[in-house]
Amino acid sequence: MTFASLGLTEPLLHTLAELEHSAPTPVQTAVIPALLAGRDSVASAQTGSGKTAGYLLPVLQQLAASPRTLEPNTARTLVLVPTRELAQQVCTSLDTYGRDLQARGLAVYGGVSINPQMMALRPGVDVLIATPGRLLDLIEHKALRLTGVERLVLDEADRLLDLGFSDEIERILQRLPSRRQTALFSATFPSAVRALANSLLHDPVRVDIRTDAATAPGILQRAIVVDAERRTSLLYHLVRSGNWPRALVFVATRHRCEQLVAKLNRVGIHAAALHGELSQGAREHALADFKACRLLVLVATDLAARGIDIEQLPAVVNYDLPRSAIDYTHRIGRTGRAGERGCAVSFVSASTEAHFRLIEKKQGQRIEREHIAGFEPVQAAATLAPGATEGGVKGKRKSKKDKLREAAQKSEPRTGLKIRKV
Repeated sequence: MTFASLGLTEPLLHTLAELEHSAPTPVQTAVIPALLAGRDSVASAQTGSGKTAGYLLPVLQQLAASPRTLEPNTARTLVLVPTRELAQQVCTSLDTYGRDLQARGLAVYGGVSINPQMMALRPGVDVLIATPGRLLDLIEHKALRLTGVERLVLDEADRLLDLGFSDEIERILQRLPSRRQTALFSATFPSAVRALANSLLHDPVRVDIRTDAATAPGILQRAIVVDAERRTSLLYHLVRSGNWPRALVFVATRHRCEQLVAKLNRVGIHAAALHGELSQGAREHALADFKACRLLVLVATDLAARGIDIEQLPAVVNYDLPRSAIDYTHRIGRTGRAGERGCAVSFVSASTEAHFRLIEKKQGQRIEREHIAGFEPVQAAATLAPGATEGGVKGKRKSKKDKLREAAQKSEPRTGLKIRKV
């Protein structure tokens, strides 16, 4: 199979050849012809499988095939994403794939001044990549109208359709034309979200590439048993003895993120934090330094688990276990991308053993427990007080953002599409 056989035109084929993209991935093979034909689509495939190109290439070709004068403060294609970092990444990919075409793209997101984004929208854009909150801000400022949207893409659709974004997505959908092409992409589609997603689509093409990050052969998964208070010392040991040029370390909270970064830097391990309460500039700087190998360790909350593409990342560490099996899949999918090999390490303490077993059950696999010499655990699960946990267990504590959104949901009447909690 070649990109030419999928129906892509010469300008895109020329760019793909220059980028040394020799052949389409399975998800691209399945979804590109469907999108070019104007079909709605829902695609589930592992992280790093080429989903972004899978929807951007058809979008660029469709725009080139039907050029038209842009109307002020409008967009022809809307791509919704859950994070600022993913918005920037998709916009960069759009510029890369569309460099031989004339499509005008723009990424808009919070954490930065809205005024430059309002100015950039005045002449209209071909492709608008947006986080939901900032998109609604622009609409409320009368800087954007969605009446001209011809195509809607939800990237990381399962995250966009869950409780955290449901109210914002509902308000956006109410403003979109009913006649449009819609495509949903994600590495995971829980059954409840899948049923809800289907209500947004008309006679969709369904693409389900079964292999996901949790079972991908390129990712070596390890579960190391260690007492909670010794995780930091074990992380020092692994970073230094594993010869990792870089490691992405996931923690449960902003406070834990900052605390661990400070400890790493004190022992000479160059580290930085990435979480939602940093300024946009600080987030961009940390991610750029990590991608450029100027950092040895990036300590992040689940902000970095969704869609962020870091080439040749050798290791991911779950310092705190993720809240759910779905989050586990997205986290470890940051390594072992695009045919590379990677390692995903999870720290399992006595208080989190039961939660990790639940993750294993949801993934349909068992990961052998390891003991590292010098870090053998002293605590046992049976000795802990009932209900004791070490963080990261789903449902134990809501984030500040979740609490604010729930309060807004209760105070604002809901109409139109009803999106239930999943």
